[in-house]
Amino acid sequence: MARNRLKKTLAKLAKDGRTGLVPYLTVGDPDMETSRRAVLAIAEAGADIIELGIPFSDPIADGTVIQGSSQRALAAGSSLPRVLELVSALRKDTDVPFVLFGYYNPFFRYGHDRLAADAKVAGVDAILCVDLPPEEGKDMARACKAADIERIYLLAPTSDDARIAAVKKIASGFVYFVSVTGVTGARVSAPEGIDALVARVREGVGLPVGVGFGISSAEQAAEVGKYADLVVVGSALVRIMHEAGSDGAEDAARRFVAELRRGLDAA
Repeated sequence: MARNRLKKTLAKLAKDGRTGLVPYLTVGDPDMETSRRAVLAIAEAGADIIELGIPFSDPIADGTVIQGSSQRALAAGSSLPRVLELVSALRKDTDVPFVLFGYYNPFFRYGHDRLAADAKVAGVDAILCVDLPPEEGKDMARACKAADIERIYLLAPTSDDARIAAVKKIASGFVYFVSVTGVTGARVSAPEGIDALVARVREGVGLPVGVGFGISSAEQAAEVGKYADLVVVGSALVRIMHEAGSDGAEDAARRFVAELRRGLDAA
């Protein structure tokens, strides 16, 4: 498979002047096979990058929707090793960049070097560890860099110049900008007043900026896409798939992501 799928995708988006669409789903909710089909469906529907959520028992950055999806996925037997197995299987059918999205405990127990090496072999392009700040992330960053895995870090409206500078030293790929000071979850309106903050982060870190936490409709995605390089949608997709049930999750995911893509393209 091609190296640097994420970098190539980001470069092409910039060249074409398009806002990237980054859906998130929790792998294993409701089961691994449904997740496999859903990933392929949203890739076909217009996802530029896909965040694959590693289920965890205490997802402190997440609201009730993703908390519930993590519990269902764990009950169904999902785990970090099984997610890597799924990525390897998916690579037979798609070249869409994958971001492994999770919490530090499973990554730490797996081992930094082993995780980075196995993730690379499976076909992962980047790792985002929600609760690992740059000051504590040197070992993970070193392992990922050695394996040619991009390191995605979070910044927020409350991030000061020192934190932005710390992320600049260690991040690669893109920066995930948390649009609200709160947990994940769909909101009724797009975040307001953060366009200047996104521009500040982009200039300060020197990487594309993805904006997430709360985007739940094509209209909101289009509004955020006016100033973000990437639009990340998680809770809304997870909720729609759950409500559709295992038999309907694949089609529901495809329709929703296609709707988001049309909204971004029309903006």
